[in-house]
Amino acid sequence: MRFLRLSLTGLFLLALTLGLLVYAGQLVFSALEERMAQEPRIPERRERVFAVNVVEAREQTVTPVLTAYGEVQSRRTLEIRAKTTGTLVELADSFEEGGEVEDGQLLARVDPADAEFALSRATSELTDSQAEKREAARALELARDELEAAREQAELQERAYQRQVDLEERGVGTAAAVEVAELAAAQARQAVIARRQALAQAEARVDQAQTRLTRSQIAFDEAERRLADTRITAGFSGTLSDVSVVEGRLVSANERLGTLVDVGALEVSFRVSTAQYGRLIDASGDLIKAPVTAHLNVFGLTLTAKGVISRESAAVGEGSTGRLLFARLYEAPAMKPGDFVTVKIEEPPMEEVVQLPAAALGPDGNVLVLGEDDRLEVLPVTLLRRQGDDILVRADSLAGAQVVAERTPLLGPGIKVRPLSPAARAEGTAPDTLTLSADRRARLKEFVLSSTDMSDAVKQRLLGQLDQDRVPARVVERLERRMGG
Repeated sequence: MRFLRLSLTGLFLLALTLGLLVYAGQLVFSALEERMAQEPRIPERRERVFAVNVVEAREQTVTPVLTAYGEVQSRRTLEIRAKTTGTLVELADSFEEGGEVEDGQLLARVDPADAEFALSRATSELTDSQAEKREAARALELARDELEAAREQAELQERAYQRQVDLEERGVGTAAAVEVAELAAAQARQAVIARRQALAQAEARVDQAQTRLTRSQIAFDEAERRLADTRITAGFSGTLSDVSVVEGRLVSANERLGTLVDVGALEVSFRVSTAQYGRLIDASGDLIKAPVTAHLNVFGLTLTAKGVISRESAAVGEGSTGRLLFARLYEAPAMKPGDFVTVKIEEPPMEEVVQLPAAALGPDGNVLVLGEDDRLEVLPVTLLRRQGDDILVRADSLAGAQVVAERTPLLGPGIKVRPLSPAARAEGTAPDTLTLSADRRARLKEFVLSSTDMSDAVKQRLLGQLDQDRVPARVVERLERRMGG
């Protein structure tokens, strides 16, 4: 009986298990059948909208600025050299590195003893030559007087001879008297010839005296020049550089003693490319007198000088490209020759151009503008200039359009965007200071007073800031963050 009871119990449990399995299978089959009978549902996808910064394109007249780099130099630089050999016996107090001198100021003097002796000897010779000329002139005057007297005597002797000839023809005179008168006339003519020869010698003596005087004058001028060469003076007002002499030093002829620089006549030389040079010439091919500004950055301090382009180099130069230009500086405070500066050149103004951020231009030469329904459209533009982080472009239908300021790979034609104008971006920025309500101010002051990890000095500083009408936003945010912690 027991065996039968256990067997029936096992059969019952087996049948119950099989029934449950069949029921579970039926449920699964019904669920699958219902699932497969339903239509598939595709989830609705939302279009992605990008936020972009836009700027309004406005046509305007812009003066492009060309940037170059150059070196400041002086238009007048003079090497001070010794003109004669000798010992420096005198030096000016300002004859030193950086000394400022005036035009014609005595800078140094070479020992003038030899030059003064030569000048004295030349003066003596010049005095003798002048005396010789005066004596020759008096002798010439006397020779002329003697010639005149001899001619008068010759005329008298000739008339006496003619009178004796007349007397002989009338039978009153004798042949002997005629011969005596003729001999006297011949002697008188011979005396005239002798006086003429003496006059010629006197004239030659005058010419020789004049030649000697000229040579003496030349020697005197040379001695004066040599004496003047012992004086070294400034050719113009300026500043001394590269001074390398002291008093008592022996210098040789043509030895350089220093350099005189006119710091008031500065210019800057800079090189531009051929394309940039083409923008600085007019219709006739002449270089325009464009305004120039030179900037010198010295540890955060910027020195500025203004000027104008004055000329260009005659040749490109071996191993160089572009054009070398020179600009004369009119206002150059604190700049010195040799300074390396940044040069800004103002080009001729350009009309009806649009200035955009450089990031707005794509590699294909197009910009993205805001179209209907806030979707992007492609607009081709012509790039005219690059001005630092900006560009100057020109295109049809660009004026008044909203242009994407920053291109990214995610942006393209047809994409829907959410434009952010500069005004909206300014409004969206967090303020630097806040105006607190009375309750909020009281809570913050209570927290500061009850804080145990702050020193008294910090508490006083924070309380002073919280008592102000507008409290720094960083202070409020930091305190409220600690209060929440």
